Amino acid sequence: MTGDEIEKLAITIALKMPKAELDYPFGEDIKVIKIMDKMFMLSTSLQGNKMINLKVQPDDGEMLRDAYPSIRAGYHMNKRHWITIYAGELITPELIEDLVQSSYALVVNKLTKAQKQVLDIHRQIK
Repeated sequence: MTGDEIEKLAITIALKMPKAELDYPFGEDIKVIKIMDKMFMLSTSLQGNKMINLKVQPDDGEMLRDAYPSIRAGYHMNKRHWITIYAGELITPELIEDLVQSSYALVVNKLTKAQKQVLDIHRQIK
């Protein structure tokens, strides 16, 4: 997948998640997807190459970096808890979907009880 394809797919998947919102807190060239003001995805370009940052469990991040040459420690993020995905032959739509959903779930798990209740209500309405 190309960087543009990865970014487009990841954003499409992320915005389908309940209460996910696109924001630009760092400028219009850095897309941030949040759930209740907590970031779970960031997309930008570095030296002309598109990349996305996603939250991961530390052990999963290490395994992914070992298995995929185009997955690295999170750029400008906590290196244990975030990964950066660049274009690469081994990057598939299924992998992107799984990683975006996992990133969202990790952040949702850290929401307060009240935030989780709001999320549950939102899910019931939709």
